[in-house]
Amino acid sequence: MKIITVAGARPNFIKIAPLYRAFARRKDRFEHLICHTGQHFDRNMSKIFFEQLEMPEPDFNLGVGGGTHADQTARIMIEFEKIINLHKPDLILVPGDVNSTLACSVVASKLGIKIGHVEAGLRSFDRGMPEEINRIVTDVLSDYLFISEEAGLTNLRQEGLPEDKLHFVGNIMIDSLVHFLPTIERSDILAKLNLTAGQYTLMTFHRPSNVDTRSSLTRLVEMLNRLTRKTKLVFPVHPRTRKNFDDFDLMSKLSEEILTLDPIGYIDFLALTRSANLLITDSGGIQEETTFLGVQCITVRNNTERPVTVTIGTNQLIGTELDAVEKAAIEVLDGNIKEGQIPEKWDGQTAERIVDIIDKSN
Repeated sequence: MKIITVAGARPNFIKIAPLYRAFARRKDRFEHLICHTGQHFDRNMSKIFFEQLEMPEPDFNLGVGGGTHADQTARIMIEFEKIINLHKPDLILVPGDVNSTLACSVVASKLGIKIGHVEAGLRSFDRGMPEEINRIVTDVLSDYLFISEEAGLTNLRQEGLPEDKLHFVGNIMIDSLVHFLPTIERSDILAKLNLTAGQYTLMTFHRPSNVDTRSSLTRLVEMLNRLTRKTKLVFPVHPRTRKNFDDFDLMSKLSEEILTLDPIGYIDFLALTRSANLLITDSGGIQEETTFLGVQCITVRNNTERPVTVTIGTNQLIGTELDAVEKAAIEVLDGNIKEGQIPEKWDGQTAERIVDIIDKSN
């Protein structure tokens, strides 16, 4: 059976690495190819992840780069159609909710190729988020819906998706974390940055609501500067956020006490996450990683498509009002921590479950 797995952005690379390993163990049953759309093209957001995740060079690189949502999606569709027509796969696997996920699903569906969506059913219930549109459309088109948490199962049932398409398999991000935990524990990033475990707060920000206007970014800078009175701050700066800092001339306004970094690789970032006293983020996947690691997390968004990280995990969904974020951060730093548990089937075996399901159905 010929399968093409699609990846376009940093979180996708982390999700496809376990699939690569699972398919490699069954070479007698599967021909597995990897397509990198090039949606993330910065080396620190792309190539380094393939290297650190111990994956080979992708079989195909569409090289689409940046652009508006429409432009990027259209170029991915045009290039991916060529791959489909040339290689005629039996199934494509698309993880997550980025433009690559949507674009390749639409192409495959129109060409009669089966689709498996990894992380199906996640919903923020905010269609102002481009990712929400990508999730909904991909789920409707997919033949296999691989679900990471109970809320995804509930959402898809409420949307009327056929029961025989629904497969609760667990969280594939955790497969990568479990696999690389020994390597993460050996990382020397704390020593390189002169950091002490448990004595710093790690941050990531990239969502438009937090970084795309001068006023929102100014308020963020002011809050971060105040937090330096309470804890050391470590801030790997996303390319989008860095550009806005430069465009609004705000980088110089950040306190010298804040350690700003370029985007860092998967292993080192998780080493920093594992040893942080708190993580403040607007990311999706980081909510899951902190829950598994038992690290306190504050999410600076008004919604989350990963509710299990809030209901039983260590994540607090605070919203985008930065006064509330600052207050919640100070409470955590003062010792008012949230106890958490690891959700069901977040055990490092998700990719094996996915490949088993595909294998048994063909």
